[in-house]
Amino acid sequence: MPYGPDTDELLNDEDNLQEFWKPQTSIKLVREGISDLRQAWSDMAGTLKTLADGADLVLTGMIHQGIALNAAEYYGIPLATMPFLPSRVNSRVIPILSPRLNRSVISALWWVHWRVTKNPEEAQRRELGMAKASSSSTSRILKGRSLEIQAYDELCFPGLAAEWAEWGDRRPFVGALTLEMPTESDNEVLSWIASGTPPIYFGFGSMPVESPAAIIAMISAACAELGERALICTGSNDLGGLQAPENVKLVSGVSHAAVFQACRAVVHHGGAGTTAAGMRAGLPTLILWIWIEQPIWLAQIKRLKIGSGRRLVSTTKETLVSDLRCILGPDYVARARTIANEMSKPGESATRAADLLENEVSVS
Repeated sequence: MPYGPDTDELLNDEDNLQEFWKPQTSIKLVREGISDLRQAWSDMAGTLKTLADGADLVLTGMIHQGIALNAAEYYGIPLATMPFLPSRVNSRVIPILSPRLNRSVISALWWVHWRVTKNPEEAQRRELGMAKASSSSTSRILKGRSLEIQAYDELCFPGLAAEWAEWGDRRPFVGALTLEMPTESDNEVLSWIASGTPPIYFGFGSMPVESPAAIIAMISAACAELGERALICTGSNDLGGLQAPENVKLVSGVSHAAVFQACRAVVHHGGAGTTAAGMRAGLPTLILWIWIEQPIWLAQIKRLKIGSGRRLVSTTKETLVSDLRCILGPDYVARARTIANEMSKPGESATRAADLLENEVSVS
């Protein structure tokens, strides 16, 4: 059932993504985002009211937590959240800031979230026949000590569990949750990999890139200079029938679980899922980030000494060659393999998350 704005449409607006850091673009995007959120809230609230009728629990992400919380309160069932990076107030998530500034910035972001969502949330509650909320959705979630499953590995943010010790078992770390579903391309890709040396994986998830043909040409040239093969996952980017050179394989997508183990390194945009998949596979990582939260994962990769990175728009063939030489060095390779042994296992993460949710229902 459709729910909320079409994220593909948002992500495919490559001009806005590439120009986000310009003040005029960021202000425009924020204004459009607020308008879209308010317009979508009513439809989402109606959909969730239908879906939650008869449910045992409502599980939500963070941006639309207020809609989910109101539905859970309306039906008298528990709410659980599942952030993919540290989203509640903490002193560690933004590495360039001091602990105090981290806490202040995150608090400010949640205050802005409440100001943006307050009116549509109140409209939703009126529609449901509920009293006006006494405080923000974040405050109510914290006051109610809702289960908040941390869907990332604790080792990525050392000290965070101790900082959140007061929350006890309400903020458990389970590791990244990945579907690991096969794709139609997996067998063909694995056959190509087996025909030569292990390739370097390049992929940018669902993020559009400016001039994908130029990006592929840059990757091809850099890998040729290094004597490496490249497996490039193009995602939703339109290549217009582009033909790849002999050392490059182009494919729309692959199963990370099936293919990463056969690769030599991974280069990607720094999404939470792809980052975790590369770490679990024990591969050195180069993050060429595009969107605003991705530098958070780059900082952790650097801190763990398993990779490096930079903005995609600042990447050239020369910097790519230099960065690849760096992460393919023996120290990074060995360190990546060591970290892989400390990562959560996909099946165990999924089982733990499911057990936590089932337990939340049973004790409510």
